[in-house]
Amino acid sequence: MTHNKLTPFLNANYLNLESYRKNGTPVATPMWFALQNDSLYVYSLANAGKVKRIRNNARVRVVPCDMRGKPQGEWVEGKARILDEPGAKLGHRLLEEKYGWMKRIGNIYSRLMKRDRVVIAIDLA
Repeated sequence: MTHNKLTPFLNANYLNLESYRKNGTPVATPMWFALQNDSLYVYSLANAGKVKRIRNNARVRVVPCDMRGKPQGEWVEGKARILDEPGAKLGHRLLEEKYGWMKRIGNIYSRLMKRDRVVIAIDLA
């Protein structure tokens, strides 16, 4: 892993996560993320399309972006993995450290609505 692939993400607030449908069509989603070591952490509702696509194909691409998903840099290839409970706890903690009260409000809302969430780690190729 070279540090250069992570450099564009150091000061970004959003990344665009591109996952692939079974027919190969890419689908991009702007998301919050946190960075630790060589991995990017994102979270999603467990039943979201992107989670289903990642279960079928772990290959993804990411790029820093604005909140509307407009890329701000070059796309980077990566491999996504859905984390187990200890990994998910780490991911949520990192995201809470980065996004503060906004993430905590989302956590409360998800608990109240009984929404299952997953944390995804993205390792850059």
